[in-house]
Amino acid sequence: MTDLRSPLKSILNFRDVSEFVNKATRSNRLRTGLLYRGARPDESSFQDRQRLTKEYGVKSIIDLRTKTEHIEQAQKRDAKVKASAAVPQTNDDVAEPLKIPGVTYHEINFNGSAFSRMLLSKLSWLEFLRLVGLMVFGYRLDAIKILAPHMEEMGLVGLATSSLDVCTREMKQVFDVLADEVNWPVLVHCTQGKDRTGLVVMLVLFLLGVDQEVIEKDYVLSESELAPEKEQRMKEIGSIGLSEQFAVCPLDVVTSVHSHLQEKYGGTEEYLEKIGVNKDTVDLVKRKLLADALET
Repeated sequence: MTDLRSPLKSILNFRDVSEFVNKATRSNRLRTGLLYRGARPDESSFQDRQRLTKEYGVKSIIDLRTKTEHIEQAQKRDAKVKASAAVPQTNDDVAEPLKIPGVTYHEINFNGSAFSRMLLSKLSWLEFLRLVGLMVFGYRLDAIKILAPHMEEMGLVGLATSSLDVCTREMKQVFDVLADEVNWPVLVHCTQGKDRTGLVVMLVLFLLGVDQEVIEKDYVLSESELAPEKEQRMKEIGSIGLSEQFAVCPLDVVTSVHSHLQEKYGGTEEYLEKIGVNKDTVDLVKRKLLADALET
């Protein structure tokens, strides 16, 4: 069984989803060592990269971040490398590339074109023209600021439920990865490993029949797990015009997602069927993660 008593120091919000559920329910309901969640592993130490592949056995990573997030992370990485260029390269963090060797990456821009169209539909014509102009001249963060008031109005609950409705292509891509045995064990992450990652994990746990109260505990845990970088994260959030509500984990997100799945789609399996996830994939995910599932 995977040992998480010494969590990865350089990857925030990292945990074995099944192990958390088992501990919360005092059971062995789910198989451990298969599904992990976390914040971005880009700056993880050499030691933690070794642990991720050798101890935790991660074979694939589902990266849910946007192009803008990847650009920002690359710029931070470049700055770090340049800052250390004048000294001997004894720091494995600097020497290692962003991607972890030996791991297959599945880059799924969860907030992709459909999500962008949904947000753009909320803009006035003047706002839309300003945003286009800023994007044309490369001012991506300033352009995002125009969307910020509308995101603030939606809040985390509105963004989560809207994501279910519009990010169907991306959600199916996630389950396509899970449908292939060769990809397991898998790590799912975004920037914080909180909201987009949280939504994916919620769907999986709803699918497995895990109690809503336990899923809430898993989601809320991210807030304390991300506390070490909250100050820096608040600066990043503030730079695009968003408030502290995007740095916390309110309980009503899980409740609202569950209600939305039930009321609009009839349940999690019905939602997955509607977006094109076939029964074989659903059965495989259950077989992989449910301890009492029959192996075939």
